[in-house]
Amino acid sequence: MSMVRRSNVFDPFADFWDPFDNMFRSIVPAASGDRDTAAFANARIDWKETPEAHVFKADLPGVKKEEVKVEVEDGNVLVISGERSKEEEDKNDKWHRVERSSGKFMRRFRLPENAKTEEVKAGLENGVLTVTVPKAEEKKPEVKSIEISG
Repeated sequence: MSMVRRSNVFDPFADFWDPFDNMFRSIVPAASGDRDTAAFANARIDWKETPEAHVFKADLPGVKKEEVKVEVEDGNVLVISGERSKEEEDKNDKWHRVERSSGKFMRRFRLPENAKTEEVKAGLENGVLTVTVPKAEEKKPEVKSIEISG
């Protein structure tokens, strides 16, 4: 709860609790307090459905395929996880800006019933991971015509 006065001017509302003060701190989990790690921990992933498959695309710049895992848990949960290592720091280097993030990430997606989880394919090209989950063909209901007498 923040109760900090921001200036010398009297503010009658300064001592009130601000419900939005800590709101965004709990949304992005920081691993060991490192904001850069938290940024990579929430890897952005697109999921689209085509007539033939569910396609997931994740931007993972600087991540080698050996550092990424694609798994199916409990029969229908797609798990994409991995880690981008932190760059070695030289004590003689003088950093002016650090915006590239590192750390672990994990995302889970519950797949629909029509997903063929035994045929999942994944590829990593130019920093983009593409996971393709084929869909089972929809069974069309068998229709039998009944002759109407009379």
